Amino acid sequence: MANPLYQQMNGQGDLLRRFRQFQQMVKGDPQQQVQQLLNSGKVSQEQYNRAVQMANQLQKMMLGK
Repeated sequence: MANPLYQQMNGQGDLLRRFRQFQQMVKGDPQQQVQQLLNSGKVSQEQYNRAVQMANQLQKMMLGK
């Protein structure tokens, strides 16, 4: 049986690694890039709304609110 603490830390490391990959992909004004995705149809309004909701939740968690 794997150590639960190790599993949790490994999961956080994976999340951090994925965030850093995402951070490297995003260059320039993020709001402008998202608007371009919406305008091109690559992202639906529903997907955008969900992403904003998730980002707000993540921000609250990171700020400890």
